[in-house]
Amino acid sequence: AVIVTGGGKGVGRGLTECFLAAGADVLICGRSQPESLPHSGERKALFTSCDVRDYEQIEACVAFAVQHFGRLDVLVNNAGGAPYAEAATASPRFSEAIIRLNLIAPLNFSQVANRVMQQQAWGGCIINIASVSTIRPSPGTAAYGAAKAGLVNLGTSLAVEWAPKVRVNALVVGLTETEQAHLHYGDKDGIAAVGATIPLGRMAVPADVGQACLFLASPLASYVSGTNFAVHGGGE
Repeated sequence: AVIVTGGGKGVGRGLTECFLAAGADVLICGRSQPESLPHSGERKALFTSCDVRDYEQIEACVAFAVQHFGRLDVLVNNAGGAPYAEAATASPRFSEAIIRLNLIAPLNFSQVANRVMQQQAWGGCIINIASVSTIRPSPGTAAYGAAKAGLVNLGTSLAVEWAPKVRVNALVVGLTETEQAHLHYGDKDGIAAVGATIPLGRMAVPADVGQACLFLASPLASYVSGTNFAVHGGGE
């Protein structure tokens, strides 16, 4: 059984569909229900409303998963993001909100999930979705880049504290083509131009991220913990 935060759209939707296709039961959460639930064939994700910035709602989401599935094997901390804002003029309230969403929320969600996983004979796995903003400058989204860098470091600490029952890893995800890509990169030519700057010749698609998550969640990665796993096509 898997929880994917922000699993109703974009990268989260794609990786949710990968887990469903692999036979997992998946609960997605977000502030509002998507128009259609992620699915693979006959299999559909469950949805529960949850603002990941609210600790009590996190607890309710994890309890919902355990109630429906009887277990929690994987947590994917996918929810996050940030609008463009220059660091020189961003308000303190804005910066705090970005860090709360991209760093504090995954920490809190991981803590609640860990309580369940530590009680299971088979433990569990936590995957934090980070960004190339972790490993390079992030102008225009400085607070976001700093939060994602913090998220990667956080995972290394949690992997030590929560071993051997719970493995914790991060995915450093590169530029990804989602249903909203046109808002950032323009038309197909713009997306192709961005893809041409990447060694593998294209932007990622959500399934690329999903397949990496499947590997980290699977027995194939049973000795992988405390690491950051780059899914960026070779960089920019």
